[in-house]
Amino acid sequence: MFLLVDANAFYCSAEQVFRPDWRGKAVIVLSNNDGCIVAANKLAIAAGIKKFEPYFKVADLCKQKGIIVCSSNYELYADLSSKMMHIIARFAPEQHIYSIDECFLAFPAHIDNNELLTIAQQIRLAVWKETRLAVSVGLGQTLTLAKVANHAAKKLVEYQGVCLIDQQCNQRDIFNRLSLSDVWGVGRKTAQKLKLEQVNNINQLAALSPKRAQQHFSVDIERTIRELNGQACINWDTNRADKQQIFSTRSVGQRITDIDSLQQALSKHTAIACAKARQQGSLCCTLMAFASSSPFDKQPRSFKIVKHFTPPCSDTGVLIKAINDDIHALFQADVRYYKIGVGLISLVSARQQQLDLFNQRNNDPAVMNVLDNINKKYGRDTLFHASQGINPKWVMRRAFLSPQYTTHWRDI
Repeated sequence: MFLLVDANAFYCSAEQVFRPDWRGKAVIVLSNNDGCIVAANKLAIAAGIKKFEPYFKVADLCKQKGIIVCSSNYELYADLSSKMMHIIARFAPEQHIYSIDECFLAFPAHIDNNELLTIAQQIRLAVWKETRLAVSVGLGQTLTLAKVANHAAKKLVEYQGVCLIDQQCNQRDIFNRLSLSDVWGVGRKTAQKLKLEQVNNINQLAALSPKRAQQHFSVDIERTIRELNGQACINWDTNRADKQQIFSTRSVGQRITDIDSLQQALSKHTAIACAKARQQGSLCCTLMAFASSSPFDKQPRSFKIVKHFTPPCSDTGVLIKAINDDIHALFQADVRYYKIGVGLISLVSARQQQLDLFNQRNNDPAVMNVLDNINKKYGRDTLFHASQGINPKWVMRRAFLSPQYTTHWRDI
């Protein structure tokens, strides 16, 4: 049996943890540079807020309805997520963290449903007492059923945060009351295509022939149908393949018009990408860096730097120097740069690399290991390259940022 534990409106709930006066109020959280609405709790949605809508369109509505607006406080969310996952892990022999706010738990078959329901209630109580985050729990024989049950636990009031789907009880009723988009793996376009085949609800999807689903849709839909009927076909990945490309990109909060700020921004994204590459044990054969003005400018302009490394490298300092060697020739003083990014492409394994007799190794793994360990222990950018800048002016705009209550000495 599987349990899916999912935080309710996680970003909004995280903002309310250290602000009890915000509980019971409408809250929204904005994306990078305070652009779009990425999270909204039930009260905000009831007030007319739609997710992924540009904030400037609803700014007046937020003031009128007294909706609390927050910039994305990633440091707070990551710390609360870590605490939540550690609490949940105490209740099961096996845990798989699926995203920042949800995880699956696996239990042996001999544990009966009543005991599992008790465990689910204990998880909700423990997470609330220790983090002040509300979670919902869905239980099912497959991962897909657990996911559907979790939606039911949130949307159907009679379940009050915990829902169990099994073959002997409420499955048909739950399937009738939820939409096709509540099924794991069924997106908006797939749901529209299913409706053309007269599949309008989850019960009809579960009754669809798996063979026909594979022929007309995909093997993923076939597996989903089998999972809805209690046949386990989907497993979480215990060993994920290494990424073949790693990018770090961002729109800046204040347009970049000087070369020093541009160098700092590119250095910052190079450091982020290199740290991710070293974390998965990869080296970079090709680096690509770019900067561009907004596509909505009258005359959008951009440049791109491509560098090849033989032998491959993941040393932050080496890659930063490679970018800075060319940036003076490409920088244009009359361009107001808005989008900055660095990509490491053609990644290879650091454990199985091809060395070159005629090229000296440019990697210093010992120094990079010290850098990564210090930043892991004391927080990102505790130690960083000076070319990233001390007080950069170009950082993303977060005008409604709440304090970082658990990760910054100033805010604790």
